[in-house]
Amino acid sequence: MTMPIPRRAALSRLGLASAAIASLPFLSRQALAAPSIGAPAPAFSAPDQDGRTHSLADYRGKVVVLEWTNHDCPFVRKHYESGNMQQIQRLAAGKGVAWLSIASSPEGAQGHVTPEQARALTASREAAPAAVLLDPMSRIARAYAATTTPHMYVIDAEGVLRYMGGIDSIPSSKVADVPKAQPLARDAMLAVAEGRPVAQPVTRNYGCAIKYAPEA
Repeated sequence: MTMPIPRRAALSRLGLASAAIASLPFLSRQALAAPSIGAPAPAFSAPDQDGRTHSLADYRGKVVVLEWTNHDCPFVRKHYESGNMQQIQRLAAGKGVAWLSIASSPEGAQGHVTPEQARALTASREAAPAAVLLDPMSRIARAYAATTTPHMYVIDAEGVLRYMGGIDSIPSSKVADVPKAQPLARDAMLAVAEGRPVAQPVTRNYGCAIKYAPEA
């Protein structure tokens, strides 16, 4: 026969469970409210490297790719030094897809860029995003529960989230692994642009942890 737990003991156990949950590193209000495949993508608005403000609503009618980036991260460098990221960006442009690179590191943290640095990086790497969005308060990162650089999202022309996860299937920083990996984000982007279902709408992302700004 199961004996009832005294109220004080039950409350004590509940408190311990709550404390344990609170201590988990990635369990936060943002993680609990993470975006969902098949649901409207979270709205956002942010300036680009030239001071022009972009919002998701501006791209209604276009497929959108979001790429979280940190130029000092070896996992990001892997895809830029190999030319892989630029190749996918140009493929996106050819398909009429709007590619937005997002820098969410706060001032003083690895990966933070000024508008001038963002322009210089785009030029030196011969990158081809539609824009680099500056998110130093990490608001867009929080809205999307983005955790790593890179972290990739694909949004369809109706503003619905269709893919979130890794850029590819091999979680390493080795350039030699790029041609061996399944290009998950590229495949998802092409599927959405061509009106096909995404075979793997949620995949494991990998990379450097995003350096979040403190919440206001």
